[in-house]
Amino acid sequence: MLSRVAENIYWLARYLERAEDTARLISVNSHLLLDFPRATSLGWDSLVNITGSEAIFDKHYDKRDETSVLNFLCGDRRYGGSIISSLAAARENLRTTRDIMPREIWEEINQLYLDTDKQVQAGINSRNRDNFLKRVIRSCQTVTGLIEGSLSYTQVRTFLLLGRHLERADMTTRIIDVRSANLLPRSPEELTPFENLQWMSVLKSLTGYQMYRQQVRLRVKGPDVLRFLLQDKAFPRAVACSLREMVQVLEALPRHERVQQVVDDLVKLLIAADVESLAAEPEQLHLFVDELQIGFNQVHGAIAENYFGATD
Repeated sequence: MLSRVAENIYWLARYLERAEDTARLISVNSHLLLDFPRATSLGWDSLVNITGSEAIFDKHYDKRDETSVLNFLCGDRRYGGSIISSLAAARENLRTTRDIMPREIWEEINQLYLDTDKQVQAGINSRNRDNFLKRVIRSCQTVTGLIEGSLSYTQVRTFLLLGRHLERADMTTRIIDVRSANLLPRSPEELTPFENLQWMSVLKSLTGYQMYRQQVRLRVKGPDVLRFLLQDKAFPRAVACSLREMVQVLEALPRHERVQQVVDDLVKLLIAADVESLAAEPEQLHLFVDELQIGFNQVHGAIAENYFGATD
């Protein structure tokens, strides 16, 4: 496979996953705010922090209220991680590689982009927000189903899976990092009201609430949620599961040893972590998440250098 094609496929998957995860974040945050008293400090600015886009947001918006954050995350083309920007980039990457993908995948992504663009131009507000987000999520899930059911087990599929799982692991750690800063108490006296409700929102933003209850069978608590989302080997959006999936699919590629070693080292770091200690010390958890995200960047760098930097 040409390195250019491999790179386009890889980024197609990352952008699609980014659009879906962003839509999930906004949806869960919207519903969570309905359950909280108006006096609570929980608001929309945490979504800007999760996406790591504080600088570009503050450059173009005066305040982090609902309208501004919705416009920024859903329809602002100046921000490369917005839903419309992610879908536009996914569509462009797929347009240049249409001959190696099932036609139905192109049709679904193209129609999703056109519908999203139309809605963004008309404006997204509290009345149409839920339908807009559900449309994005369901269509991205449809594409995932089409990939699973119609794409052959070739290198095209391998690079799609690499991009999807790396983006998914990155988003999971971002959510944990920002949410835990507000949720984990510094001392027993600092246990905040509605803590369990907030941890439920973390699980729901990753569609993990039901799987958590099935596997953990305990009420929702911070340390248990952290262990589930970081180290669980069976839940698809857990970081450990995403990384293990990457290890498996890498074996189908030539010259995979260096990339696989980087991923293996990251898996060992993750599994060896003492979640109880991290849950008790928010600052240490933040440092640990930073270490994981540096590792993700190293994985991406190894993939890019190994497969996208070659001259064809």
